[in-house]
Amino acid sequence: MIRKSVISASMALLISSAALIAGPAAAAPSATEVLTHYTALAHAKFEDSLTTAKALDAAIDALIATPSEDTLKAARAAWIAARVPYQQTEVYRFGNPIVDAWEGKVNAWPLDEGLIDYVDAGYGTESDGNALYVANVIANPKIKINGEDVDASTITPAFLAETLHEAGEVEANVATGYHAIEFLLWGQDLNGTGPGAGNRPFTDYDTKACTNGNCDRRAAYLKAASTLLVTDLEEMVAAWAPEGEATKSVLADEKKGISAILTGMGSLSYGELAGERMKLGVLLHDPEEEHDCFSDNTHASHQNDAIGIASAYTGEYTRVDGTKLSGPSLSELVAAKDPALDTELKGKLDKTLAAMSAMAERAKTKEAYDQMIGEGNAEGNATVQAAIDGLIDQTQSIQRVIASLELGTIELEGSDSLDNPGAVFQ
Repeated sequence: MIRKSVISASMALLISSAALIAGPAAAAPSATEVLTHYTALAHAKFEDSLTTAKALDAAIDALIATPSEDTLKAARAAWIAARVPYQQTEVYRFGNPIVDAWEGKVNAWPLDEGLIDYVDAGYGTESDGNALYVANVIANPKIKINGEDVDASTITPAFLAETLHEAGEVEANVATGYHAIEFLLWGQDLNGTGPGAGNRPFTDYDTKACTNGNCDRRAAYLKAASTLLVTDLEEMVAAWAPEGEATKSVLADEKKGISAILTGMGSLSYGELAGERMKLGVLLHDPEEEHDCFSDNTHASHQNDAIGIASAYTGEYTRVDGTKLSGPSLSELVAAKDPALDTELKGKLDKTLAAMSAMAERAKTKEAYDQMIGEGNAEGNATVQAAIDGLIDQTQSIQRVIASLELGTIELEGSDSLDNPGAVFQ
C-alpha cells in the first residue's frame, strides 16, 4: 500500500458558533439549518443507494435462476446503476467517523480476486503479503486462515462478513461489497490498457452447462454478497434517519458539523480521489489502479464522486427518480461572510465537474479509463490530469473556506502520489 500523508489547514480557533454566520445581514441560513439539510441529503443518497442495491439483488436472482446473456447483461446494468448514488455518498466519509468505519464493508479496493474465484495464470500463484492470494474459496470448501482450517462449505453473508472479509488481517482480502460483486459479474479484465472489460461468461452460473467449475458455489457467493450489500446499506440509511446515530452526531455541535462537511469535501477531493484513485494510476500507467477495474466503469465512479463533493457544498441533489432536492447550504453560509470566496469555490467545483464530464464522454466515445492512463497516451493522460488538477485547485479553495469560517485546524487526507511522488516508485 502507498503510504498516505496528511495535509493541514491551520487557522485560528472558532470563538463561538455565531462566527459561522457572521457577516452581512443577507438571508443566510443558520449553521443548524445547513447541517440539518446536509443530513437529509445523506439520508436521501443512502436511500437511493439501497433502492438500487435491491434492484441489483433482484437482477442477480434472475441471473442465478435463468443464466443467459440477457440476465447477465441486466445484472451488470443494475450494478452500474447502483454505483451512481453510492459514489455520491462518499463525501460523507472522513469527516463522519461512523461512515468511514463502515465504508470498508461496501467499497474497499483494490482486491486480490484470487481469494474469491478462479483467475488467469498471469495473476500468479502467490504473494509475499497475502497467504490467501489464490485461496479461491468458491472452488475450495475448506481453506486455511492464519494457519487454522476454516469450513467454507456453506457460503453465507455471515461467512463473508465475519470470516473471509480482510481475512488474515490483509486489506486486499476484500470479500464483500460492490467490487466483489463486480468481479463476480465481469471477471478479470485481462486487456491491460487495450480495449475491453472483464468478460465472464453467463455459463459460469449455469449449473446444467457449467464453465470453470463450481457454478453452484459461485452463485451462492454472488447472492450472499448481494444480500450483505443490501443489509449494510440498510444500516447506513438508519444511521442518517432524523433520529439516527450519524445525524445526531452531526447536529450535536455546529462547529464540528460544519468541519465534517469540509473535511469530507477536502479529503475526498485531494488525497483520496485526486491522489490515491487518479494520480497514482497516471504515475504508474497501471490499469490495475482504477476503481472499477473489472467493469471499466471507473470514469463514472470518479464523476459521481465529484458530483457528491459539489452537492455537499451547494445542498443540491437529484434523486434516482429525478426528484431535485435543495435547501440551506454551506455555500449560502460562506456567501454571507465572503461572497467572493463562495463564487470562487463554486466556479472551481464547476470546472472540475466539466473536466470529469469530458473524461466520461471520452470513455463513452473513444477509450476506457484504463486506456486513458496507459503509458504513451498523452491525450488520455492529459484528460485525466485535467480532472486531477481541478480537484487539487478546488481543495485550495476549500482550505480558504475553513480559514474564513475560523474552524481551527482541520486535517485533510493526503497522498504520496501528490505530496511525494518519488515514494511511489520506491
